[in-house]
Amino acid sequence: MSTPTDESSRTPNAPVRVVIVDDDALVRQGLGLILGGDGPIEVVGEAADGIEAEQVVEDARPDVVLMDIRMPRRDGIATTRVLRARPGAPRILVLTTFDADDNVLDALRAGASGFLLKATKPERMVESILAVAAGEPAFSPTVIGQVVAAATRGDAGDRRRDALTSLDALTDREREVAIAVARGWSNAQVSAELFMSVATVKAHISKIFEKLGLENRVQIAVRVHDAQLL
Repeated sequence: MSTPTDESSRTPNAPVRVVIVDDDALVRQGLGLILGGDGPIEVVGEAADGIEAEQVVEDARPDVVLMDIRMPRRDGIATTRVLRARPGAPRILVLTTFDADDNVLDALRAGASGFLLKATKPERMVESILAVAAGEPAFSPTVIGQVVAAATRGDAGDRRRDALTSLDALTDREREVAIAVARGWSNAQVSAELFMSVATVKAHISKIFEKLGLENRVQIAVRVHDAQLL
C-alpha cells in the first residue's frame, strides 16, 4: 500500500483546507453545508470528477480531499493515485455510499488515508477530516473489519502461526498498542486507554512498523487478526 510522500505544511491552528470531489452536485452541496462556516474546516473547492479534481487541487492546494470512488471520466481510486504521486500531495479521505464496497483495499493501496461512508454523522466526519489532516488514518467502523477480511482470505492456520511468530518480536507494550491499532483506535484513543502519551504511542507504532516490516496501520490490523488476538 502507498505511504504519504510528504508531511503536511499546514500552518498550525489554521483551518484544514478541504476539496470535495463527487459527481453528485447535491452531495457536494450537502458536504459543503456540513463542513462550512467558521469551524476548523474550510471548503476551498469542489470537482465533479477525477479529471476536474486535478486542476482544482492544483489551484486550491487543499490539506485534505474528500474523494468519491465511482465517478465518470476518472474514478476516485485512479485520481487518488495521481494526486498522491505529486509533490506536496494532499491527504485523501475516500467517501462511499456502500459499506461493503469492493474497492476499499484498492483505495488504500492507491494512497488514501481513510475511508468513510457518506452516511457518517457530521461530527464524526469532521473528526475524521481533522485526524487525516494530522497524519492519522480514519475509517468507518465497518471498514477495518472489511479490509481485514479481504486481506486475510486463505489458510487460517498457516496465517496464525506466521503472524504469532512475527509478533514475538514485539515487547508486551508494543503488542498492546498493535492490538489497539487493530481495533481501529486513533492515537488519542490508544493514549487514553493504555495510559501513555500520544508521543509514546507514536513511538511504539514506529517500532512496530520497523520490527514487523510494515508500512501502515491497516497492515498491523491484518497481522493482529491473522494471529487471532482480538
